[in-house]
Amino acid sequence: MTGAAVAGRNLTLVHDEGRRAKTLRRFHLGDLAFKSITQISAFTVLVLLAGVMLSLVLGSLPTWRAFGFSFFTSESWNPVTEKFGALPAIYGTLLTSFIAMLIGVPISLGIAIFLTEICPQGLRRTIGTAIELLAGIPSIIYGIWGLFVFAPWFQVHVQPFFIDTLANIPVLNQLFAGPPYGIGMLTAGLILAIMVLPFITSITREVFETVPPVLKEAAYGIGCTRWEVVRRVVIPFTRVGIIGGVMLGLGRALGETMAVTFVIGNAHRIVPSILAPGTTISASIANEFTEAVGDLYTSSLVALGLILFLITFVVLAAARLMLMRMAQKEGR
Repeated sequence: MTGAAVAGRNLTLVHDEGRRAKTLRRFHLGDLAFKSITQISAFTVLVLLAGVMLSLVLGSLPTWRAFGFSFFTSESWNPVTEKFGALPAIYGTLLTSFIAMLIGVPISLGIAIFLTEICPQGLRRTIGTAIELLAGIPSIIYGIWGLFVFAPWFQVHVQPFFIDTLANIPVLNQLFAGPPYGIGMLTAGLILAIMVLPFITSITREVFETVPPVLKEAAYGIGCTRWEVVRRVVIPFTRVGIIGGVMLGLGRALGETMAVTFVIGNAHRIVPSILAPGTTISASIANEFTEAVGDLYTSSLVALGLILFLITFVVLAAARLMLMRMAQKEGR
């Protein structure tokens, strides 16, 4: 090989190494930029969360100074005398959410099981699209429908039936007592159940479809019925996703404002009957924040928001802890 050829080959190698170094440097800079952007995004969420928490705490300080822990236990809500208590709103929030989940979760799971295991292929897309469209309806539309259509029908046909049928049964006669107003805690819970249904159904349907067909085929092969396949294969395989969907629906129920405001009655009181009017934290804030006059009144509404924030945080933290324990049991 001549000297010119060797020199040309060396120049080519040097050029290739230089181009390779530039490519690696460009990839390295791209990785650094991607890492920086994702870190900034993650920290931005934490900063926003801390900012919301801090603003709620600072805004509610006058209430904690004035009432202390009694703000949690008092039923009084009188802007004239500036006596405020959060207990009716907390009670209403938890009760309506419980009713919503008690009704919505079984129906949602049933719809998801039907769509993935039983429904004919031609109807799956139609029914699935209809369920997803329910999630896109604004909450105020649910509230208007609940107030002008559902509540009057409920008042005439359903509430009198409960009152008359359960009148002689202890405990239940107190739970379903009182005149049929139409609006009330049970009505709000039913409206919330309709609102959370598409969220839970969509998520559970998606996770049900992730079950490997070979697992279900093996279960059918050893003689399992369809119910046994769902109970012993599908649900255990997807329980983490199911819990995630339920928690998403619960978060929607806890924080829902407009639909509940229309149908709950907005009464700051606690009564045993779930047919009676009541209130929730979000409904109280929506109804009264624009009319709040005075620092203590405004601070009390902000304190309600802080309590709702803490309730949601505790619920999600409990769900996360439950998922971690389930994962540990699976590891053992």
